[in-house]
Amino acid sequence: MSGTTTAAAALRRRAAGAGANRWVVLVVLCVSLLLVAVDATVLHVAVPAVTEDLRPGGIELLWIVDVYPLVCASLLILFGTLGDRIGRRRVLLLGYTLFGVASGLAALADSAQVLIMARALLGVGGAMIMPATLSILRQVFPDRRERALAIGIWSAVAAVGAAVGPLLGGFLLEHFWWGSVFLVNIPLMLVSLPVGRLLLPESKGDGRGPWDVVGALMAAAGLFGVVLGVKRLGSGESLGSLLTVPSLVVGAALLVAFVRRQRRRTYPLVDLKMFARPAFSTSVGCIVLAMLALVGLELIAAQYLQLVLGLSPLETGLRLLPLTFAAMAAGLAGARMLRRFGPRRMVCAGFCLTALAVVLLTALGRTDNCALMVSGFVLLGFGLETTLFGAYESMLSEAPQEQAGGAAAIGETSYQLGAGIGIALLGTVMNAAYAPGLSGVPGVPASASSSAGHSLGEAYEVAAQLGGSAGAALRHAARDAFVHGLHVTLLVSAGLLLLGAVMALRLPRAMQCEPGPVELPAPRDAAESRVSV
Repeated sequence: MSGTTTAAAALRRRAAGAGANRWVVLVVLCVSLLLVAVDATVLHVAVPAVTEDLRPGGIELLWIVDVYPLVCASLLILFGTLGDRIGRRRVLLLGYTLFGVASGLAALADSAQVLIMARALLGVGGAMIMPATLSILRQVFPDRRERALAIGIWSAVAAVGAAVGPLLGGFLLEHFWWGSVFLVNIPLMLVSLPVGRLLLPESKGDGRGPWDVVGALMAAAGLFGVVLGVKRLGSGESLGSLLTVPSLVVGAALLVAFVRRQRRRTYPLVDLKMFARPAFSTSVGCIVLAMLALVGLELIAAQYLQLVLGLSPLETGLRLLPLTFAAMAAGLAGARMLRRFGPRRMVCAGFCLTALAVVLLTALGRTDNCALMVSGFVLLGFGLETTLFGAYESMLSEAPQEQAGGAAAIGETSYQLGAGIGIALLGTVMNAAYAPGLSGVPGVPASASSSAGHSLGEAYEVAAQLGGSAGAALRHAARDAFVHGLHVTLLVSAGLLLLGAVMALRLPRAMQCEPGPVELPAPRDAAESRVSV
């Protein structure tokens, strides 16, 4: 009897310790997310140094930059559902290991091919880490009010990572060689592995039925094709390109086949019935629309700051910091706003505030207006993070706990797809509004005008080659055309954001909070299975 009592007491202490340490678990998960978010953007400032050292071709350089987000987006569903099957902590720790090894390979790469392979492995590690962090967060915070606060902190860290990447990369490049932007990951992973093993709880889904390996591979291949096609469109490829159309068609066909396969299976890889819940499907749609509007704007804003206003890359990064700080503030205040206003009003207001910020930024012109820009960026960051916070929290709360990995993977995939589509769509709008402004510039040959119509950077190169009054006229016309294209793109983004506000009206009016489950001593075999690696 005394042995049974002692064991029960030990289990109670373990359960109490797990509850007390859930905020420590959140810190570990946020460090994981920070690494992945930083690595997605840290290479951007190192591209010139990589080009000078490794001499990659145009296609190789494109793959060096794009292969990480491409592979990561493609494998999110595969590893998210695998974590539900074999254990989310196990997949996360494997992701840590692979991320550290791949970082070392990337730092020491002596050719473009090795760097591409290492970046692809980083994408695999990122796909293991991203959905695992959200699904573990879903498990350790069963109470929705606490979970909302945890998601707010998690999303604020994501905003910090995206902004810190270019600044960290710029600092390292000023003092070390380009490989240092990858090498910095290794000591952090060496700390995260033992800490994660000690502190993170293991969790799985219900484990019913076999894991659908064929379905997982179909989803990965389909997403790879769609994201690749979308990225090529965003980089300026036409629909007539030999690689763009087949990638989109084959990827879309595989995803359709994947959906049909999941509907027929008794134990599907992803429970598509979650999409029948208005809150879940609406949240996913809101994430796509929010990212669609944001990423294309960030890309165009960076070009505006550097090519129109003449700011350096570091000055550009610093000018975008107000957006990041506002996003952090919204993430930290998100739990309180969600309790007070509910998902519907919060997400709808976030979309409207972001649309207001975008319209405000249409007042930007050829001269620097720092006060207007900072005001617009603060509203943009706060509104967008409010939208994403409310959408992510609603999506994760609507998903059953046993499907947490799959739901997190769907959310992250929606994020990546929205970003890719946004670059392609808003880039196309920008080009359509920009190019006509360069036709008929006095003294500029038609062939030069056609080349200058590809981008503002290329227009500056053509203007430098022409020289004289013709070059100056082309440069002046290109700046005016770019600013006009920026205004048109901002208005299109505002329309998309208002569409998101209408979509958000399908979300629940109030935040339904239920008390978290009381942790009771589990049977011996169940307790052992929960803590095993």
